[in-house]
Amino acid sequence: MKLKTLLKKHSGRSGGKLTVRHQGGRSKRFLRTIDTKRNLRDIWAVVEALEYDPNRNAGIARILYENGTRSYIIAPDNLKEGAKVIASTEAPLEIGNFLPLSKIPVGFGISNIEIKPGFGGQIARGAGIVAFVFGKDENQVLVKMPSGEVRKFDPNCWAMIGQIGNIDDKNKKHTKAGASRWRGIRPTVRGVAMHPHAHPHGGGEGRSRVGLKYPKTPWGKKAVGKTRFKKRYSNSLIIEGRPRGKK
Repeated sequence: MKLKTLLKKHSGRSGGKLTVRHQGGRSKRFLRTIDTKRNLRDIWAVVEALEYDPNRNAGIARILYENGTRSYIIAPDNLKEGAKVIASTEAPLEIGNFLPLSKIPVGFGISNIEIKPGFGGQIARGAGIVAFVFGKDENQVLVKMPSGEVRKFDPNCWAMIGQIGNIDDKNKKHTKAGASRWRGIRPTVRGVAMHPHAHPHGGGEGRSRVGLKYPKTPWGKKAVGKTRFKKRYSNSLIIEGRPRGKK
């Protein structure tokens, strides 16, 4: 399997029509195929190299399995070149190993968590992110998410031990406008700076404020408050919501 393929640039367009604003330009990129499922189970692998991935803020690790197969995984903090990792139900509780939630003790920091068994890691994959096993019984495992939300998971879901690396990414600053353009981010114009035909916030004499009951998108939809879909499938899995409002 090829580990790298050229990533095609769509610039926020679908069928030639703009569907996502503020995208365009960007440097040439390769897409690294990340093995979030850790498909090769019960086979030890050695970390060959820690690499940069332009498509995510977390670092990645290139690993070589004993059978000669190579793959990329999201690199946890403190993972070193030459370290050994494994995905197994009997794996030791060490950084980089992939285990079912039922095998991870309460209080352990985890990342790259499956939402449903077999789907591969989908939660807690960003730089510096870590979740914690909060409680467990035979039928469910409670996980405290990075947001503070407590959510229940199937014990057969798998997760990686450790915090995602590149913790200082949140402190990075773009020192010039070009740094955003390299990443494919085009400028964002404030709604209040536009004329009223281009945005609901536009118009007025001088420096006028929004002047509406609540902020709106350019298409008139609410852009404030609880925008989460009320009938979202995962609502029943939330035990305790994340903190909201002023702290």
